[in-house]
Amino acid sequence: MKLSVKDAAILMGVTPKTIYRWIQDSDLPAYRVEGQYRLNKMLLLEWARAKRINVSTPMQDEAFGGPVINLSDALRYGGIFYRVGGHDRDTALRSVVDMLRLPDSVDREFVYQALLARERLQSTGLGDGVAVPHVRNPLVLDVETPSVTLCFLDKPIEFGALDGQPVQILFTLVSPSVRAHLYLLSRLSFCLQEPRFKSLLKHQAIRDELVQEVMRIEASFPSADASQTSHRP
Repeated sequence: MKLSVKDAAILMGVTPKTIYRWIQDSDLPAYRVEGQYRLNKMLLLEWARAKRINVSTPMQDEAFGGPVINLSDALRYGGIFYRVGGHDRDTALRSVVDMLRLPDSVDREFVYQALLARERLQSTGLGDGVAVPHVRNPLVLDVETPSVTLCFLDKPIEFGALDGQPVQILFTLVSPSVRAHLYLLSRLSFCLQEPRFKSLLKHQAIRDELVQEVMRIEASFPSADASQTSHRP
């Protein structure tokens, strides 16, 4: 959910001046859209939690609770796209945002600016040609279902990755809560350590083959994890 500075001040029980100060001095995540600061409600609450700033219990439950689903279901829901355009990091991210299956209520320009702001802080390139935009700060939006979108770029681009290699594979996680984001991120991180899955990514395998491999890997997860998920998005 996108908030104005005034909205954020009301939620936090402070003045707008305090919100501006937090943005300038305390790294409160905020993005400029048409010259005005906008904040993501869930990121605001996550930041407040990290700074040990008290927020109401209902607000915390909204941010950090909620359902999770299997990675394979989230990948089906988010989609897999090939030959996605982009001649540099910024244009590639613009193309990725265009691919995201988002409700009409979500401002795509806000999402794009959020991704850019994250990359300017530190690259989300993990190595081996893979990047996960917003990997550390969850892209938590007003959506009902968590999703993972996989984009294969038309050509590798410089992304400031840890290993210095160009990136051609981008996973973007969109979640209704921090809990859902962290759940999917942990599963994706596990999959990215599997040699067969990495090989399929490198060769840009077909959608069904990629999803089936994720399902195979998920079958090895502890049954306790599976009992917490909803298998249908």
